[in-house]
Amino acid sequence: MTRIRPVTELDIEAICRIDEQITGRYRPEVWEDRVAYYIRRDPDSSQVAERDGRVVGFMLGEVRGGEFGMEEPTGWVEFLGVDPGARGGGVGRALIDALASRFKAKGAHVARTMVRGEDADIDAFMRRMGFGPAPVTALERRL
Repeated sequence: MTRIRPVTELDIEAICRIDEQITGRYRPEVWEDRVAYYIRRDPDSSQVAERDGRVVGFMLGEVRGGEFGMEEPTGWVEFLGVDPGARGGGVGRALIDALASRFKAKGAHVARTMVRGEDADIDAFMRRMGFGPAPVTALERRL
């Protein structure tokens, strides 16, 4: 059974392990900063998934308003990872559902995320979770 709970600083090692399995890179300094940021900004929104007492997934996000000229409170799903050995078992769906519930409790009526063009698997997953095109366009300028 999957248990979903708020992320804590004690989860950083497990998040690093999952990220390393996905990316092939061990980046504790990155995840220490990111986890601390989300705990400080919106401690109840970011979640981890546990099975048999072991963290097998994480999703970091927060509720913000005023982004890109849209004043309504919006839940932003910003980082996610599921242990490759736990995929296909509903971990990602459980995390999305938990974040959506937290976002709604904080007054958000919409959740948004961005997906890189080359991340077809993540794009397909997010679409299965009910995400679709948003009224914003991501633009960039190389420096």
